[in-house]
Amino acid sequence: MQANRDELVERMMRICREDGSAQPLDGVRFYRISFPTELNLVMSDPAFAVIAQGSKELFLGEERYQYDPYHYCLGTVELPVTSHVVEASRERPYLSLGMELDPVLIGSILTELGHAAKPKRTDVKAMDVSSLDPGLLDAVVRLVRLADTPAEARVLAPLIKREIICRLLLGEQGDRLRHIAVMGGYTSPIARAIEQLRRNFDQQIRIDDVAQEVG
Repeated sequence: MQANRDELVERMMRICREDGSAQPLDGVRFYRISFPTELNLVMSDPAFAVIAQGSKELFLGEERYQYDPYHYCLGTVELPVTSHVVEASRERPYLSLGMELDPVLIGSILTELGHAAKPKRTDVKAMDVSSLDPGLLDAVVRLVRLADTPAEARVLAPLIKREIICRLLLGEQGDRLRHIAVMGGYTSPIARAIEQLRRNFDQQIRIDDVAQEVG
C-alpha cells in the first residue's frame, strides 16, 4: 500500500503545483494547502474524500471526525460542517481529493449488486470516517493517473468511479451510502428506470412498461 500512497502524493503534487484546487477530472476536485488552517464553516456536499498527505478535522454538530492518508471520509447529505486542516507545511503540504456522489449512479450500482432497497441499519449518521483498504486505495490511484490522459479519462474515469462506489457499498460504510439512493423506503425510481433502459437498450421499450417497473 505504501507504494500507492507515495504515488498518490507525487501525482497530486503535480496536479496542484500551488495552493488551491484543481478539477482535471469531471466530478473530482483536488486540493493543496501548505499550512494549518483555522476552523471554517462550509456547506459540505455528498462526497467521498481521501487525503494523500496531511490530516483534517471536521465537526458536524457534536460529532468530531479526523482523517489522514490511512482513512477516508464519506459524507452523504448536504450539511454545514466546520473543518480545518491540522497537518500541513510547505515541505509536506496537505493534499486531498473529493469525488462527487451521484444518487442515480449509486442507485444503479445498488440495483446491479442486488441489495435490498432498505439499508440494514436505520441509525446511520450523515458522515463518518473509515480505514482506507488496499482495494479502495488502488482504485483511487488509478483514477488520479487518468488526470494525465484526458482521452483515456473520458472512457475509463466513469468505470473507476463505478468501482469505487461498488467498493464503498460493499464496505463498512455501505449503509451510509445507500441512504443517498434510498428515498422513502425504496430505491430511487429514476435509478431503476435507467437500469431497465440499460439492460434492454437493444429492445423496444414502452414508457408504460418502464413506469410499471419503477412503480
